[in-house]
Amino acid sequence: MALLHFRSKERRRTLRVTLTVPVAVHGQDECETKFCAHALTHTVSRNGALLVMDQTVVVGQTLLLVNESSNRTAECRVVSIRRDRESKTFVGVEFMSGDANFWHMTFPMPGARPLRRPLRERALA
Repeated sequence: MALLHFRSKERRRTLRVTLTVPVAVHGQDECETKFCAHALTHTVSRNGALLVMDQTVVVGQTLLLVNESSNRTAECRVVSIRRDRESKTFVGVEFMSGDANFWHMTFPMPGARPLRRPLRERALA
């Protein structure tokens, strides 16, 4: 039986970019105890990020992110939590307000094709 490859349309508001940025995550746990945890981003987008972190959080929880590179802050909400085989916890967060450029970068538009170098340049690189 042959497997077919289907391309699905990107449904995200902005594309994700693989970028590791140190962030401080401030929030409260179930016992109303405040915490500050350090995490790294796995991927970022204009509207949120996927964080690799050790602190336990729950879906729907509100957090305050501090970009340790630029000292910018943004309030966000946890939208997903997943663990991989190596016991890393990936936490998906979405910014509460979409107007701030928290990562201080320009993101490609959804559906944009990636830039490709000509074959000759790739052979020289």
